[in-house]
Amino acid sequence: MMKAVLAFPGDLDTPTGGYAYDRAVLRALPGHGVDVKPLALPRAFPFPAASDLAETARLLGETPADALLFVDGLALGAMPVDLLNASGRRIVALIHHPLAREAGLSPEQQAALEASEREALAICAGVIATSAATGRDLVANYGVPPDRLSIAEPGVAPAPRAVAQGEPPHILAIGSVIPRKNYAGLVAALAGVADLGWTATFIGSLDFAPQTVAEVRSLIAAHGLGHRIRLAGAVPAEALEAAYAGCDLFVHAALYEGYGMVLADALRRGLPMIASTGGAAGDTVPDGSAVKVPPGDTPALTAALRALLSDRSARLRLADAAAEAGARLPGWDDTARTIAQALKQASRSPTP
Repeated sequence: MMKAVLAFPGDLDTPTGGYAYDRAVLRALPGHGVDVKPLALPRAFPFPAASDLAETARLLGETPADALLFVDGLALGAMPVDLLNASGRRIVALIHHPLAREAGLSPEQQAALEASEREALAICAGVIATSAATGRDLVANYGVPPDRLSIAEPGVAPAPRAVAQGEPPHILAIGSVIPRKNYAGLVAALAGVADLGWTATFIGSLDFAPQTVAEVRSLIAAHGLGHRIRLAGAVPAEALEAAYAGCDLFVHAALYEGYGMVLADALRRGLPMIASTGGAAGDTVPDGSAVKVPPGDTPALTAALRALLSDRSARLRLADAAAEAGARLPGWDDTARTIAQALKQASRSPTP
């Protein structure tokens, strides 16, 4: 078996799609000939201090000399090239989405992250993107050669189909409360259909962007929706499964997604869905399996909510279409097979 180290910032149990991807890959890769070990880097990425970079250099230097470094882009894109070269290891990047695509950054931060990530990717023996849309972005805007790029879409675990026939409908949105997920726009859209019957739960970490959390709470209160919208924060797996089972309409208003794993999870469960098309999300959700709206278009989101909340038969038709699309999604074994092939190819290829 080839040796690899999957390096990521902070806690592997962090409740986001990117970390869920990393956890699943760590479990599945040994079955495809890759002896992979996890390596936790300082949690400050993508904005590390000098002390964080020094600790990162030490940790990377202590990995087995014959191991390939498989580095999550949340950290890799903010690492100086000199630090990466000093590791003396062959490097493969895992890119969920480019760092500069995160919402809420200043123009200066965006420019710095884009330049840093482009330089880091240039020295990688291979690059693995989690969606075709992200792959196209990396080739077009980050100089990644197509022959060094592989696409390994997230797998989806088997899941029971949700009933999704409740009245009044219960709306579910999942994702950390950060600017990119556009909860402010979702609250505004829900305020526009306050005359209809519905309740809603937002599930996702409240720890990453306190100012955004405060803004969303303030908007909920200002629209008088505190009794209808619940910010549940991050929840354990059992509670998340119960939330899917109790959902009648799944809504995802994100401005940008590198893939959108919760969209795939909702499809697999046959949930009627409204989804924005930001980034890769428009590809993740096939046409006809959801009502799609442009990212950041609150009037379009409001109109979609009104149409589906008012029409139970339309929701049921969408549920059937979602279930059909979900049945075609790959499993994690498929994802691991693709990654293993890419890692083995990178281990044999000339370094850039």
